[in-house]
Amino acid sequence: MTQLSAKQNIQSIVKAIKAEEALLRQKYPLLEHQNTLGLIILLLSLSALIGVGVLYYLALIPAWVCIVLAAIAASISHELEHDLIHKQYFSNQPFMHNLMMLAVWLMRPNTISPWYRRKMHLHHHKTSGTQQDLEERLVGNGIKNPFLRALVIVDGLLGLIISTKRFRKEINGFSFSSVFNAGFPIATAYFAILYSVILFHIVDLFIPLSLNSPSWLLSTMDVFEFLMVVLIVPNIIRSSSLNFVTSSMHYYGGVNNMLEQTHVLTSRLFMPFHLFCFNFGKTHTIHHFVPNQPFYLRQMLSKKILKVMAQHNVRFNDFDSIKNANAYK
Repeated sequence: MTQLSAKQNIQSIVKAIKAEEALLRQKYPLLEHQNTLGLIILLLSLSALIGVGVLYYLALIPAWVCIVLAAIAASISHELEHDLIHKQYFSNQPFMHNLMMLAVWLMRPNTISPWYRRKMHLHHHKTSGTQQDLEERLVGNGIKNPFLRALVIVDGLLGLIISTKRFRKEINGFSFSSVFNAGFPIATAYFAILYSVILFHIVDLFIPLSLNSPSWLLSTMDVFEFLMVVLIVPNIIRSSSLNFVTSSMHYYGGVNNMLEQTHVLTSRLFMPFHLFCFNFGKTHTIHHFVPNQPFYLRQMLSKKILKVMAQHNVRFNDFDSIKNANAYK
């Protein structure tokens, strides 16, 4: 059998994705109402997030149930943000489009502004697998030291601080202040609450703050601890799962074309993480071939398309790459 070139393999995959999308749109006319579907999904996920928070506040569910359900709801908002970055919803209606952007940011307060991330993400598609891909490098891609990688995956702010010196040398136009300020005011408030709670409880181990503090401080900590359960810890779990998956599946170094930008994660080892990032590792590679597609459509066509990608030299579960700081070999 004739060996296909990389370009021919890429063209075959793109053609298969677009053909399957056309079939699905023909089979399910509801898919043509893309703006409405995106808005409904946002309202449902936002309602779920608020709902579990109310149930926890009323002591009808324990903290761990609230955290798990809130993390799943927040993971859907990430997929919506990703679609909004590619202008899949209300692209001709700025008010609705920006309102959705604000809503998904509020649901995921440990991220930079989605308006700023749009620029970073579109740059990622152009530079995926190289030193210039700031978006993936911010979440651990290309880091060989497992302890440093884990820290970057779990805490984006500490990761940014630790990596700044290296990024300034290696990434054209990198600015710490630009990335840091892109989190204001929502991510700024998120980290202020997170570190305040951590600091309070560390100090409380040695000095009984909970017994000797003024009432306003204790009331503030009660609010902060409620937010920890309903929003902050769920987003730590959500973002850590997503960062681990995405930094594992994207290559770094040795990348020459779209076939070499990602591999597909279908291993059962990633199932717990996929629960909190909406099956990202199984479907994100499809997005690299056809970016302008809503996330639910990728889920619908993934079963057939993953078989096509396997036939056209896309790798699956490349654990050697993960062990070698994501190098493509």
